[in-house]
Amino acid sequence: MLSPPSSLSLTLSLSLSLSLSLSLSLSLSLSLSLSLTSSPSPRSPPPLRPRHPPSPPQKNKKQINRYELGRQPANTKLSSAVTVRRVRVRGGNFKFRALRLDHGNFAWGSEACARKTRILDVVYNASNNELVRTQTLVKSAVVQVDAAPFKQWYAKHYGVEVGTKKKNNASKDEAAAAEAAKEPEKKSNHVARKLRSRGQARSLDQALEDQFSTGRLYASIASRPGQCGRADGYILEGKELEFYVKKMQRKKSKA
Repeated sequence: MLSPPSSLSLTLSLSLSLSLSLSLSLSLSLSLSLSLTSSPSPRSPPPLRPRHPPSPPQKNKKQINRYELGRQPANTKLSSAVTVRRVRVRGGNFKFRALRLDHGNFAWGSEACARKTRILDVVYNASNNELVRTQTLVKSAVVQVDAAPFKQWYAKHYGVEVGTKKKNNASKDEAAAAEAAKEPEKKSNHVARKLRSRGQARSLDQALEDQFSTGRLYASIASRPGQCGRADGYILEGKELEFYVKKMQRKKSKA
């Protein structure tokens, strides 16, 4: 008959089974950690080469229309041989392309009057000095215009001659004698009262008065001669006149 197992053998078998189970759990945990570290993470960078080759450049599918055609610039010149061409544009409309001009309508803003006068010279252009050298009329160009129509209007409206040059004592006596020899212009009482009332509110900038004495006024072109066929604008005065005078003086000093 077999003897029953002793307590020592039981303890040995239990310790062996426990050690085996621990070794198995350790091996499983190691294998899991190795598999996790070896597998790529979801935020890994993309591969260096693209998945497909780049597509060829696309052709321009937009049709080129005639109404989008760009035309040559007018380059309107300052010349007495006035030339204006009529150009048919989209919709059956017409533009007027001025090639040569020498006059225009210029407004005197502070006095609310406008007169047709001759353009004498192109003196400044903010975009390009070449347009000044070639005497090209474009929008916003600063030009010199004849002051005679505005002097005549001022004398008729206020009864005052502007732009008279200061003279010496001898020439003053001669001028006074010449004025005395002239017959005084006859005016009715109504006209005299009107001129007196206008003279009370009259004020003329000194810079403009100096220009009247030279017979030329600075003006800016406000229209587009290559589009409407006209070179209309306004007389420069106030802060704008000071600004452009400084610009022209600086340009002369550099030259």
